[in-house]
Amino acid sequence: MCSHRSSCASSDDTTPHIVAAHPEQGWNLLCNGAIVFDDTGELLPDGRVVAPHRVQVDLLTVAA
Repeated sequence: MCSHRSSCASSDDTTPHIVAAHPEQGWNLLCNGAIVFDDTGELLPDGRVVAPHRVQVDLLTVAA
């Protein structure tokens, strides 16, 4: 599946690189077959889904 010289890491590792970037659609294909979405979610080659891990932002009150 991977065309670069060094072998790809497993889909559980965080070191694979992007082989196809589609920023206009909000996703990238990694060399290990995982699809990573801009919202931090992932679709792994074996069909497992990693839910988005978004940062909770507290609402700020602005004085007028």
